[in-house]
Amino acid sequence: MTKITARLVSHTPEDIVAYCARVSGDQTNPDYDRLLKYCIRNKHWSVFEMANAIVEVEAPRDISRQLLRHKSFSFQEFSQRYSDDIVFTEREIRRQDLKNRQNSIDDKMLPHMSWKDDLNNVEGLVHRLYRWYLNAGVAKECARVILPEGLTMSKLYVNGTLRSWIHYLDVRDDEGVTQLEHVHLARKIREVLEPAFPITFDALKHWP
Repeated sequence: MTKITARLVSHTPEDIVAYCARVSGDQTNPDYDRLLKYCIRNKHWSVFEMANAIVEVEAPRDISRQLLRHKSFSFQEFSQRYSDDIVFTEREIRRQDLKNRQNSIDDKMLPHMSWKDDLNNVEGLVHRLYRWYLNAGVAKECARVILPEGLTMSKLYVNGTLRSWIHYLDVRDDEGVTQLEHVHLARKIREVLEPAFPITFDALKHWP
């Protein structure tokens, strides 16, 4: 199974969104449930830029690269220039959907065992070569070029406003449009954000 994890590192308290939304009103009112739901219902998204969340993501490099397309986020990624601790991961095999090029289909008729054996062979070969080059004195920044992006893990911190996270989850938690592994990542991120922003995410379940 492909290793994909998300962990909430820090976040702004949800009531800050309501506090800023009431810039011309009563900012001391502790009841902000209806206010946030009103903002979402009427698409007043700018108030959700007042809160931030930092999420630690661990995913295969080819999946974490897709995160970088969301330019409203800020990123800090673990660098292999400073460590040679390489973590490999398993990957699944699926059939191409001929009616939707953005989709793939689980198919038990595919050569799963051969796929797994081939991945193990690639991992073993690459790992041996990588260690050999490092032991020969080759710089990590050079030796790492032989590592396959789809089989090696990356860790990064992703910082974004609550508005950015709402948009990200809206477009990435979408099977048949987004690569399945990225859908899994989006759902892992949703799992750690929902407890931090319960009113916002409860309102989103009923929107639009």
